[in-house]
Amino acid sequence: MIYFFRKLKSYKLKAISYKLNKGMTYIELIVVLIIFTIMSSVVIFNYGDFQSRIDLKNLASDIALQVVAAQKASLSGLQPVQIPTVSPWKPAYGIYFNSSGVNSKSFVYFVDLDNSNFASGGNCTGECVNYFAITKGNYVSRIDSYVGAVATSITNPICVTFKRPNSSAIFSYSDGTTVTGFDYMQITVSSPKGKTSLIKIYPSGRIQVN
Repeated sequence: MIYFFRKLKSYKLKAISYKLNKGMTYIELIVVLIIFTIMSSVVIFNYGDFQSRIDLKNLASDIALQVVAAQKASLSGLQPVQIPTVSPWKPAYGIYFNSSGVNSKSFVYFVDLDNSNFASGGNCTGECVNYFAITKGNYVSRIDSYVGAVATSITNPICVTFKRPNSSAIFSYSDGTTVTGFDYMQITVSSPKGKTSLIKIYPSGRIQVN
């Protein structure tokens, strides 16, 4: 009898050991692979979306920093490498924006050598100090002037210029027309995925990045 129970116990142990050592079936393996593929796809998609937002935020911050640099350069009376074309020359620096065509993929930091409140020259010639190419498919998608919550789209190139001794911003078109009567100017930068980031420039010279 004792021998019988020992044999039975031995068979039970072997059965348990067999179940524990048995590998995954093809169906179980396929289910695991499907779950892994779905999870990987979600992670990759979310990472791309996250990276797109980071790139736009960095672009908006770079633009804001250049606007601040122009303001500081004008207030400090920084002398340019180029020779001013008017005398006396008031130290003036600014940023050129364009939301149309190929020019929407760049912006220009310039010195206003003729005190016209607008950048002259192209491809970083003339008054251009630094030409900034916008990469990763991002671009300047809109330029709007806001009065309260009402936006007016600006399709022409526009410059924001700072001229010593004032810290306020001057907004001008290429024909020299000064833009006035608004609360702030908003520069919208967009990604190929439709994400956006906003740079608000106030006439007082204050800059805000959203």
